[in-house]
Amino acid sequence: MNKRGYLLLMGLLQALFITNVMAQELKTPTLEDLIPGGETYRYAENLYGLQWWGDECIKPGIDTLFVINPKTGKEKTITTREIVNKVLEENQSGKLQHFHSVSFPWSDKEQMLIKLPGKYIVYDFKNNQIVSTTALKKEAANQDYCTTTGNVAYTVGNNLYINENAITDESEGIVCGQSVHRNEFGISKGTFWSPKGNLLAFYRMDESMVTQYPLVDITQRIAEVNNIRYPMAGMTSHLVTIGIHNPSNGKTLYLKAGDPTDRYFTNISWAPDEKSLYLIELNRDQNHAKLCQYNAETGELMATLFEETHPKYVEPQQPIVFLPWDATKFIYQSQRDGFNHLYLYDTTGKLIRQLTEGKWLVSDILGFNEKKKEVLFSANDATGRNNFSVNIRTGERSLPFSMYTTTEGVHNAIASNSGRYVIDNYSTPTLPRKIDIIDTQTGKSVNLLTAANPFLGFKMPVIETGTIKAADGVTDIYYRLIKPADMDPNKKYPAIVYVYGGPHAQMVTGGWQNGARGWDIYMANKGYIMFTIDNRGSSNRGLEFENVTFRHLGIEEGKDQVKGVEYLQSLPYVDGNRIGVHGWSFGGHMTTALLLRYPEIFKVGVAGGPVIDWAYYEIMYGERYMDTPQSNPEGYEQCNLKNLAGNLKGHLLIIHDDHDDTCVPQHTLSFMKACIDARTYPDLFIYPGHKHNVMGRDRIHLHEKITRYFEDNL
Repeated sequence: MNKRGYLLLMGLLQALFITNVMAQELKTPTLEDLIPGGETYRYAENLYGLQWWGDECIKPGIDTLFVINPKTGKEKTITTREIVNKVLEENQSGKLQHFHSVSFPWSDKEQMLIKLPGKYIVYDFKNNQIVSTTALKKEAANQDYCTTTGNVAYTVGNNLYINENAITDESEGIVCGQSVHRNEFGISKGTFWSPKGNLLAFYRMDESMVTQYPLVDITQRIAEVNNIRYPMAGMTSHLVTIGIHNPSNGKTLYLKAGDPTDRYFTNISWAPDEKSLYLIELNRDQNHAKLCQYNAETGELMATLFEETHPKYVEPQQPIVFLPWDATKFIYQSQRDGFNHLYLYDTTGKLIRQLTEGKWLVSDILGFNEKKKEVLFSANDATGRNNFSVNIRTGERSLPFSMYTTTEGVHNAIASNSGRYVIDNYSTPTLPRKIDIIDTQTGKSVNLLTAANPFLGFKMPVIETGTIKAADGVTDIYYRLIKPADMDPNKKYPAIVYVYGGPHAQMVTGGWQNGARGWDIYMANKGYIMFTIDNRGSSNRGLEFENVTFRHLGIEEGKDQVKGVEYLQSLPYVDGNRIGVHGWSFGGHMTTALLLRYPEIFKVGVAGGPVIDWAYYEIMYGERYMDTPQSNPEGYEQCNLKNLAGNLKGHLLIIHDDHDDTCVPQHTLSFMKACIDARTYPDLFIYPGHKHNVMGRDRIHLHEKITRYFEDNL
């Protein structure tokens, strides 16, 4: 062998040796690495608190606050925590721990809003001085700061305050200023400042007639009962009214909407001139919506602008949004053509045009470009989300803002005040996070962060995606398949289906690792094939795809899941006799239902916080998809899993939290009784002190418990 050949051989052997060493050095991620709450939890690097100050990007740090030029990406220091804290301490105003919680609501002022315990501070960062301070009561919750007046609305207990003055005085059972209708219909808050801050609209909820439901606190030596108001499907619901308070004269009036019994008032928005209030009213059957306008001075109904009906359900999720340059026109979101889209109306209720259309959904309005008369929005399809604009006058839609970076993946954007720029925070199946500032007109971008793979140097499984046909034989449904990194194609592996399956959720995405959870990765590394599909009934595929499950939740979803298992069983490396399933909440219902309806297929299941009997679930969600037990007795009977308790053949572990106020423990306990009566033998585990999921350090324990159950039985 000549010298050159010898050197080449040595080089190849050295490369092979290094490759083998690297392979041997790959670490296997633990639950502590993979699950939030773990001591070594690994996640993609992020930039927290990014926001806009006009058209300049604010980048908060722990000790330094930066402003970024969106054209060049160049950073400049605004101020430091040392400087700010010196001023705060001199004024005995507390201490700032970091800049992640400050905001910049005034694009024309060199001021920022600092939220500290018990107070809001407006701070002038140019002159390094405090402009104003607003103090709150010690127990203040649901805080809502008005950027035009500096007033703060908040709640203490069940009453509403502005600054340090109570504006309601209600007894137990009547709640003011908080979210109502159990956070359905997009409701997430209970107070709504008018555009100029002169008036405050708020929810008042009388739930004194709603049955008290007992949850037991076992942390006391003599366990205590914690009662919650929980209206179950078909039972008496709470009564909601809407107040308007004038801080200048201290007067409050209530909208004269008539008897609120069996009515939902949602999606509140103010007219730009503050003279009227708009809301969407929905009947209890949730199949008839009205856009109503009320006089803010008298509370009288001024007009019902238009109505929307559907034979199954109407589900308004967003308030109307007025055009910043034209107070006579607004944008309304609707699924009337089968997909959620934007519609332009005038204030007489006349439809001007449909702004977006197609077999995809608008997920959110991001902002406006007033100069170009465009609305910026994000849109979802079967696997991803991207950001676009549409011209109000012509209806012309832009290409994705990210066209100069990537069009795949899941994008979340924040628009600048003018709409010229967006902060685009996104991921793809192979990219954990990238944050760009994108010029919405040119598509050119400035990169702020490209996160490294947090599992570089770890043994990671292989993730594949694809489609199969649903049980109807026509509809494509998407799957995610995760295989062990060192899989032997000649070996048969057990498989676990992770399922959610219900509305408002999508498990298979175009984002990082295609939406795989940490536990999915963990179990694949332990030698399981992990499988997930988004069955009919799940999110981001349109109304028909979702409401095929109407009045019989869990039935069609289960048929699609079985089609997924049939695909699994067709794979040569899957042991078709060892199929497990796990899910939480709606996924807990699906897990239990699959073991009971298909006992010959599913051998092991772990169901967390499951709905067992839809008659025990709350009104707003339950009746939307199931109607009432009185009007749909067959559906409730068919979907009541207690009736199927005798079918249990495999191993089923049910996990429930003893303070679950979403899916109350009665579901699981009543199922246990049904199984005792039927002489079947599920297992049960309780997490004391948790609500509808297990959070914090206990979440590691939860996933270890789930893992052990599959290891022992599958």
